[in-house]
Amino acid sequence: FLSLVAEVCCGLFVVLILSNFWFLGVLYLLWLYLDWEMPRRGGRRSQWVRSWTVWKYFREYFPITLVKTSDLSPDHNYLLGFHPHGVLAAGAFGNFCTGSSFRTLFPGLTPYLHIMPIWFSCPFFREYIMSAGMVSASKESVSYVLNNKGGGHASVIVIGGAEESLNAHPGGLTLNILKRKGFIKMALRHGAHLVPVFCFGENELFKQVANPKGSRLRTVQEKLQKIMGFALPLFHARGVFQYSFGLIPYRQPLHTVVGSPIPVQQNLNPSTEEIEQLHALYLQKLRTLFEEHKRNYGIPEHKTLVFE
Repeated sequence: FLSLVAEVCCGLFVVLILSNFWFLGVLYLLWLYLDWEMPRRGGRRSQWVRSWTVWKYFREYFPITLVKTSDLSPDHNYLLGFHPHGVLAAGAFGNFCTGSSFRTLFPGLTPYLHIMPIWFSCPFFREYIMSAGMVSASKESVSYVLNNKGGGHASVIVIGGAEESLNAHPGGLTLNILKRKGFIKMALRHGAHLVPVFCFGENELFKQVANPKGSRLRTVQEKLQKIMGFALPLFHARGVFQYSFGLIPYRQPLHTVVGSPIPVQQNLNPSTEEIEQLHALYLQKLRTLFEEHKRNYGIPEHKTLVFE
């Protein structure tokens, strides 16, 4: 969906440049130059955009539910690790970029969803995604959010990233996380409490063409992901008036469970051992969160998370 909207926005910009109103395009380019750093400086959210009625229907379509398991004090800053990525990370968008129940469940906290910096290079589209509360996933951006002295900021990072989207098959529980420790280092440097978040149903929204590791398709996808920075999963779901084929996600309930915070003491220069220890603790808490709630959302008892 974001890709489609981005393409439309870029197309509109090209049309504007080639039209009699080309000077407006030039003015926007000047604005883009002056405003280039904003996605790394907290963005420019709009509660009006986040409260559009269309997002209410978007959340109700699946539906999307946010589940609280513990209080998060606004006196601290938090780094929320969202799992799994799925094909489009619909749960992350629905819960943290629209007028969801987040503000009611966690009063005093402002969520910032970090996404790939490339999205902010698209004319016009960047203005919308910043209005929704999205910011760059760069180190500078995460540091800016977590450096809020008064607390009350929550960086939301989809830990598995683009690589994990290639594992987004119905029933799949494989998370790309063993080598991803940058978020741990950021939490330590800023003393941000870590919070595991798991979205049950995220991998059920689309069916993806079989791409087991080692297959020709997976090899091509992985090479393209390294070149372009984002993955290209081949997926389908339902259509507007039929359920056999299309790009509209299936109506699968999404239950996003926010776990208990892991207290983190600030350490400006954490050692490799300290990073490894906190990473191991995070994995333990994430697995515990999944095991405690999987029965509520139709996950068979014998199935568990796979870390790779």
